[in-house]
Amino acid sequence: MTVAGGTQVLVILPAWNEEEALPGVLDELHAALPDADFLVVNDGSTDRTATVARRGRTKVLDLPLNLGVGGAMRAGYKFAARAGYDVAIQLDADGQHDPADVEQIVAALQTEGANVVIGARFAGEGVYKVRGPRRWAMRVLSSTLSLVTKTRLTDTTSGFKACDRRAIAVFAADYPAEYLGDTIEALVIASRAGLVVRQVPVHMRPRAGGTASHNPFKAALFLSQAVFALAIALSRPRRAAEGVTL
Repeated sequence: MTVAGGTQVLVILPAWNEEEALPGVLDELHAALPDADFLVVNDGSTDRTATVARRGRTKVLDLPLNLGVGGAMRAGYKFAARAGYDVAIQLDADGQHDPADVEQIVAALQTEGANVVIGARFAGEGVYKVRGPRRWAMRVLSSTLSLVTKTRLTDTTSGFKACDRRAIAVFAADYPAEYLGDTIEALVIASRAGLVVRQVPVHMRPRAGGTASHNPFKAALFLSQAVFALAIALSRPRRAAEGVTL
């Protein structure tokens, strides 16, 4: 995908056992974003994810073990940094993110003067809802991280985001692999690195296939895990990655 000034965009899809949904997602992405480059990070899948990902001009990075979304995205950001991409988009492989929203997220990097733009599920678009402990946790996280990032955020656990070259460099050097770290701690790292974080509203769709990673038991644990993850992120010292410049 090439935007104003010849900006080169890489769409990164972390994928774990997504053989059912991934082909349709990639076909839709290729149709919607004919100039984009795509990288599927196969996160130690035990099904045919790696095989079905090899379609069109999609690149595939195979991880030997399941590292989780954070580990997969760290590999994706390293790839983007080494290949010299200007913008990296994180997008789920299960079809819940609409490729039609990619252009507005990329555009917001310039119009909002941002280094990181979140595609937010709870910012006035769509009908996606969560209830119970997850809803309470998301409200606490959004309030706290809005203070940390000095901007209003409504969806701090979104897996749909855009990063510019500066953010790519920071995340390639320092991206958390722990559960929820890829969203919560990543925003803390971005803020401490002096990156500007913004959000734009997006629609969420039902999964195109496969099984969601969250089950009712995990949902019940989400509140305590999220708060704990935030506390850990805020307590960690500033890291050398924050000094990355381009």
